[in-house]
Amino acid sequence: MNIALKDIMRASERLKPILHHTELDQSSTFSAMTGGNIYLKCENRQKTGSFKIRGASNKIAALVERGEVNSVVASSAGNHAQGVAYAAKKFGIPATIVMPQAAPIAKVQATEGYGAKVVLAGDCYDAAYTRAKEICESEGATFLHPYNDPEVIAGQGTLGVEILGDLPTVDMIVVPAGGGGLLAGVAAAVKQLNPRVQVYGVQAEGANAIARSFREKKLVTTETASTIADGIAVKVPGDITVELINQYVDGVVTVSDREISSAILLLMERCKQIVEPAGATPLAAVLGGKLDVEGKNVVCVLSGGNIDVSFIQSIIEQGLVARSRRLKFIAKLMDRPGSLVQLLNVLADAGANILTVEHDKLMLGLNPNETYVRVACEVGGKTHGSMVISELKNHGYQVELDEMK
Repeated sequence: MNIALKDIMRASERLKPILHHTELDQSSTFSAMTGGNIYLKCENRQKTGSFKIRGASNKIAALVERGEVNSVVASSAGNHAQGVAYAAKKFGIPATIVMPQAAPIAKVQATEGYGAKVVLAGDCYDAAYTRAKEICESEGATFLHPYNDPEVIAGQGTLGVEILGDLPTVDMIVVPAGGGGLLAGVAAAVKQLNPRVQVYGVQAEGANAIARSFREKKLVTTETASTIADGIAVKVPGDITVELINQYVDGVVTVSDREISSAILLLMERCKQIVEPAGATPLAAVLGGKLDVEGKNVVCVLSGGNIDVSFIQSIIEQGLVARSRRLKFIAKLMDRPGSLVQLLNVLADAGANILTVEHDKLMLGLNPNETYVRVACEVGGKTHGSMVISELKNHGYQVELDEMK
């Protein structure tokens, strides 16, 4: 299987009147942190908030050109749903999107807002997929696969064409991978235009089917896909995408959820950008030293920005923990007036910002005159946290670190 360069360039022409040409921003902060010249391809600012509109729009445009479509159906809980809905409306094609019943209300409303009919079915993607196929058969509609389709892949590949046009001296492009459509498309485009450029994929550790498929040079599926990066939590990648990835990609690395959370937080703080977990994986890989970027022009593809607002707080908390900005410990005190105040004064003098304090008089091994307190506080980083613990011990407190999860 191959995706011809002419098909990707044709997709680029189709998509010009539909898409934003998203910016390529150089980050002096991330460049200084890594030793490379780090650029961010901001697909989080694309129409519908992600790259998915590229593949969906190209597929629908091709179907319309051939006169092969009356209506389309897709199954998705997120970005693909919105991309298909927007593209179908643009071309005047009715669209039905099947989403799991537990899909966030905001995503359901956004998909409906783009003009699609939303059907809720089942408690997971697989159930939604089954229902979508049933609708296709009963209504004679065309099913739009989110990644395992040559014209969808060609549409995603237009992102690679844009990067090469904006930064001809690029040395490395780092791309998120779930089902593999974006990685396969970008790699196919880039390697046919400029084989010198390296292309790497990034997966979450808990959803690593593409990484394993690349390592074993065959399609590998996983029984689970557990990660905060729901956009790339895929158990079964595409046979087409895996073949292309194995042909064109230079490597696939994985990152932890904590590394992803830390990258999201840094993007908020340093770049004022909201990026969903899947979209932050390339930066997480670069910052985590998973790739050699020293002295290279490196583009990290921020593939989407559709993060649930209610989820942002927990992501921030995980990011702060990952960067040692949160410290949690247990200390033993004498159970008498003033003991807690003395402890808190030590923390205040050490520059720690107290978040929570919890008494526990029931722990085993305590005598009636003792109590334990659990304290969570905010510190300036790992060095500052170590200094806070040292100050407590210097004042005679027995302190035990309590890992924050």
